Amino acid sequence: MPRDHLLLHPQRVPVTPLDASTLLLLRDLPDGGCEVLMTRRSERASFAPGMYVFPGGGIEAQDAQAGDDVVRSRDGLDATGRTAATAALRETFEEMGLLLAVHADGSPATQADVDALDRHAPLWPQLRARGLRLDVAQLWQIGHFTADRNLPKRFAVPFFVARMPSGQTPEPDNREQFEPVWVQPARALERFQARQMPMIFPTIRTLTRLAQLGSTEGVLAAVVNGPLWKHSPRTGLQSGKEARFTEDEAPYGELAMVCPDGQCLHPLDWQSEHPVPLRKNLLRLTAPNASVMTGPGTNSYLVGEAATGFIAIDPGPADAAHIQRLYDAAGGDIRAIVCTHSHADHAPGAFVLQQLCQDRGVPRPQIHGLPSAPTASASARFTPDLALQDGERLVLSAPPPPGQDLPVTHTLRAVFTPGHAANHVCLVLEEDELLFSGDHILNGSTPIVNPPDGNMDAYLRSLDTLDAICAQEEIDFILPAHGYVLGAARAVIARLRNHRLAREAKVLAAMQALPGGSIQDWVQHAYADTPQPLWKLAERSLLAHVERIQALGLAPAA
Repeated sequence: MPRDHLLLHPQRVPVTPLDASTLLLLRDLPDGGCEVLMTRRSERASFAPGMYVFPGGGIEAQDAQAGDDVVRSRDGLDATGRTAATAALRETFEEMGLLLAVHADGSPATQADVDALDRHAPLWPQLRARGLRLDVAQLWQIGHFTADRNLPKRFAVPFFVARMPSGQTPEPDNREQFEPVWVQPARALERFQARQMPMIFPTIRTLTRLAQLGSTEGVLAAVVNGPLWKHSPRTGLQSGKEARFTEDEAPYGELAMVCPDGQCLHPLDWQSEHPVPLRKNLLRLTAPNASVMTGPGTNSYLVGEAATGFIAIDPGPADAAHIQRLYDAAGGDIRAIVCTHSHADHAPGAFVLQQLCQDRGVPRPQIHGLPSAPTASASARFTPDLALQDGERLVLSAPPPPGQDLPVTHTLRAVFTPGHAANHVCLVLEEDELLFSGDHILNGSTPIVNPPDGNMDAYLRSLDTLDAICAQEEIDFILPAHGYVLGAARAVIARLRNHRLAREAKVLAAMQALPGGSIQDWVQHAYADTPQPLWKLAERSLLAHVERIQALGLAPAA
C-alpha cells in the first residue's frame, strides 16, 4: 500500500454526496439544431443560488417506491436508473409544471392533464386517478456528475435527456425556480462567458457536450447505448485561482495523487523556477525547454528526503540553471542519477549535475541507465557509469526515525522498455506504487517511435509489460517525462495501445490504397486527423508502423 504519511496534506473525509437527478428537455429548431430548457434558481436556495440550471432535485424515498401503475419503464433500465429517472420527472413537474407521462392507451399527457393536477400535493394518487404514468421509457441518461470532494455540499446526479412534451408550456413554481429559458447550448455558453447566465461547473460541461452533438436526434442517438460520461471533478490552482477538471483532462491524475481527498491546494501552472512537491519524498522540476516535441518541458524528478538523500531521474538537457535548481532542491545530497533513455532532452544534464556535485566537494553520484545502441543518433549517444539490469533496484535508506521500528527506504526498480528508444527504461517506486514512464507514456501526446532506434513492435510489447506490472503491483499513477501525473494507469496504457493499433490500421489502409506511394503520401491518408504542420513528425512513427506491418507480413504487394 502507498505510504499515506508521505502525502503532502493531512487526510480528510469528503462530505458524503446526496442523491439527486436532473432532466434536460430538448426541442427542435427549424435549422436542425435544438434548444434546451433552463431555469434560474432562487437567490435563497441553499445550493447554487441564482444559477441557471436544468430542472431537477433530490431523489426521495417515494421515487423508489413508485410502482408500475404510476411509472412506465423500459427493458434494460435497472432499479437505480428507474428511481433516478422517476425523480427527474417528478421534480420537473413540481418545479416547471411539465408532465412527461402517458395515458393507458399510450397517448401523451396534455396541458389539460397538467392543469388538472396539484403540483403541491402527492403526485402518485393523482396519476392513478387520471390513469397516467410517468414516461420513464422516454428518458435516456446522458451523463453523471458527483460533485468535487472539496465542496461543503455535494450531490451525485445522473443527467437525463428527453424531448419536450408536445403542447405543454413551462410554468416555474416561483419558489425554487424562476425564469424558464429555451436556449441553444452554444448560445447559453456565450451568455455564461458574457456573465449574463451564471452557471455551475456540471451545467457548463453538459452544455459543452450538447453543443457538440447538435440536434435532438443527434443527442438521443449518442446516448442510446449508455451515458457519455461519468465525472467527479477535482480542483487545483491556476494563476492562484480555483480551476476544476474532469477525468479526461490532463491535470486530473495529478490532483488525484497529490490531493486525493479533494484539498484545493495544488498549483498547476507550468514553470521552471521552483520545484513542485508531489509527495514528501518526491519533487518535480521542469526544464525550460518547452516545445512542440517536449510539451511544457522535460520533467526531472527527485526521489528521497533529507534523511536518505535523493536520486535524480532525467536531469534533462545541459541547462546550467536547471541543473543548479535540481542540486539546490536536493540540498546537494544527490546519491545517484538515473536516465530513462539517452535523448538530448533527458540525459546530457546528468553529466552536468554529476560535475556540479564534484565541484561542490560532495560525493560524486554515479549515473545509471542503459548505454545507447548503435542505432542511436549522434545526439543520443550515451554511456552511463553503471549499466542497469532489468529488475535492478536502487535503494535509498536511513535509520528509523524516533519512535519507529522500520528504516526509511525509497526503492526504484528498473523495468526495461525498449520501443521509443532502444535503451529506454522505466522505473517503479516500489513503496509508493508509482511508475516513472520517461517518454514511453506521456500526458497530452503520443510518443514518437523513430526508427532505427525506435521500434513499434518493441514499443507495444513494452506497454504490455508495464500493464502487467501495474496490474500485479496495483500501480495507479504514472509520472511521465512530459506533462502532469497520469491517474488510472491501466486505462491510460490501454488507450495508448488502442490508439497505436488504430493508427496502424490507418497506415495499412493507406498502404493498400496507394501500394506504390511514398511515406509522405501515406501520412496524408493515415494522419488526416492530425494538423498538417505535424505531418513531418508523424512520418517517423508512420515508418515504425510500416516496418511492423512488413514484419507481420501484412504489407500489400507493390
